[in-house]
Amino acid sequence: MTVYIYRGGIPIRFLNKYIRRYWKLYFVTFIFLSAEAVCDLLQPTIMSKIIDQGVGTSDINYVLRMGGFMLLVTGVGAAMAVIRNIISSIVSQRFGRDLRGDLYKKIQNFSFDNVNEFQDATLITRLTNDVNQVQNFAHGMMRIFIKAPILCIGSLVMAALINPSMTWILVGVIPIIVFLIFLNMKISYPFFIQMQKALDGLNARMREYLAGIRVVKAFNRFDYEVDRFTEASKDLTQISIKGMRIMAVFRPGITLVVNLGIILVLWLGGYKVSKGEMQVGQIVAFTNYMTQILFSLMMLSRVFTMFIRAKASASRIGDVFAAENTLQREEEKGPRQAKEETTYDQNIKGHIAFRNVGFSYGGEGEGVLHDISFACKPGELLGIIGSTGAGKSSLVNLIPRFYDVTEGAVEVDHVDVRDYNLKVLREAIGIVPQKSLLFTGTIFDNIRWGREDATDKEVEKAAAIAGAHEFISTFPKGYETQLGQGGVNLSGGQKQRISIARAIIKNPKILIMDDSTSAVDLVTEAKIRRELQKYMKNTTTILIAQRITSVMNADQIMVLDNGKIAGLGTHEELRNNCDIYKDILYSQLGKEGFAHVIETI
Repeated sequence: MTVYIYRGGIPIRFLNKYIRRYWKLYFVTFIFLSAEAVCDLLQPTIMSKIIDQGVGTSDINYVLRMGGFMLLVTGVGAAMAVIRNIISSIVSQRFGRDLRGDLYKKIQNFSFDNVNEFQDATLITRLTNDVNQVQNFAHGMMRIFIKAPILCIGSLVMAALINPSMTWILVGVIPIIVFLIFLNMKISYPFFIQMQKALDGLNARMREYLAGIRVVKAFNRFDYEVDRFTEASKDLTQISIKGMRIMAVFRPGITLVVNLGIILVLWLGGYKVSKGEMQVGQIVAFTNYMTQILFSLMMLSRVFTMFIRAKASASRIGDVFAAENTLQREEEKGPRQAKEETTYDQNIKGHIAFRNVGFSYGGEGEGVLHDISFACKPGELLGIIGSTGAGKSSLVNLIPRFYDVTEGAVEVDHVDVRDYNLKVLREAIGIVPQKSLLFTGTIFDNIRWGREDATDKEVEKAAAIAGAHEFISTFPKGYETQLGQGGVNLSGGQKQRISIARAIIKNPKILIMDDSTSAVDLVTEAKIRRELQKYMKNTTTILIAQRITSVMNADQIMVLDNGKIAGLGTHEELRNNCDIYKDILYSQLGKEGFAHVIETI
């Protein structure tokens, strides 16, 4: 079985996996649902016989006997409904769980380019609201979507058996209703697509506000943020009102058509009863079947509304599943393979080389890096300095292959990073990002996040190297101190030192520190550097810094300017030969303070 949901001519096949997994339970539900529908269809006919053959002839025994049978049919139908509801609830919840989990795994495997393309807010909406819409439709499929056509067709058949001459009323009403439902779907679908996009915008506003709440409070921009949120909320409201307005027109329209049919049944049936061509019980049964048709068609209308929303959401989910990782990972390619018995320590030594590297985000537009070539031996310290926007972070992001180069190649141990298994490559690299990010939990958990099997002593050692053990020890609960989201109860310097400890405990072969000591004073920073050099002699370290004192003792210093290498060498070489380096040096330290700083560090 293959399901195609078309959006712009592109079939979305991701639902096939879940259909294959749960079709048996769907079939079981169909059996119980069919039995429930049959019980519902029998009741008007039984009632008709009770009225015509029991009440009409004053046969109380017949009334009691058929009344008991009707009660039994009702009980069986209720039991079938209970079982069907239990199964459908279990299946739909598991379906939602599996879909949500698979979607989350897909997002986990996205490259940074993929994440930038979709943006955080829309990914959150697709992972929550869109999955809920599809899950609700799956639940509705087992509850009303199958039952509705069975009731509709069954009511037509039963009504025809009671009095074929009046069936033309149903035959005339149903096509009109089907046309109204189709028209509703056709007009409503674009609005539901817009509603989901408007919800993305609302989530984006809320997420941005919560992330920058301190800045909002500091600058007293409450009114501005309220206006932005109100505007996004107003967009969602207006689009929702338009969609609901259309539904508000079609639903009463369907009810009106069916009620007109019931009026025709009563008028014509009353005429036939007066002529002796039809009995009262048959009129009651026919009216009940007409009501069941109304109920089933209203259910169908509701299901189609759910389908419209689910289709819009499924298309958005399908876009995520259909997105190809821009890195085009090849897990089984290259000379470095991830094996259970082999650790990354034995695979990678830490030699780094950039060979004529050019890079631009998305592979288009003006390049961020141009013709970058250098090499860094295992155990060396490379310092990178340059003005804001020079391309420092972009350069180091190419080593763990967060992005792929546009030109040239980045090599680790003389092997192109594109030939590595990503798991092996990234396990050999420790990164301290420019923006320190800590997770909700204890300090101990945050440091051990770098290596899950680290012991308490290893955690304390890593914290000591990063200069964090001293302030952690002052907390009443020490390493068991709970951190809020993003480490809100720590200072900037404390968060940076815990981030450094998290990278150190990994014992990486390559350590990348992206301006990770900017919130630390000079003395503490110098102490951290000395500890790193002492305990991580075999680790290749790349240190990005804004302060020139942070890189002066590096084996090599790279000066970046507008994405190009303006100088590469030791401190002494650059001070004598690189004008940009000299400008940075004297602007930060001054000629008189330079000698004093050398003695301090």
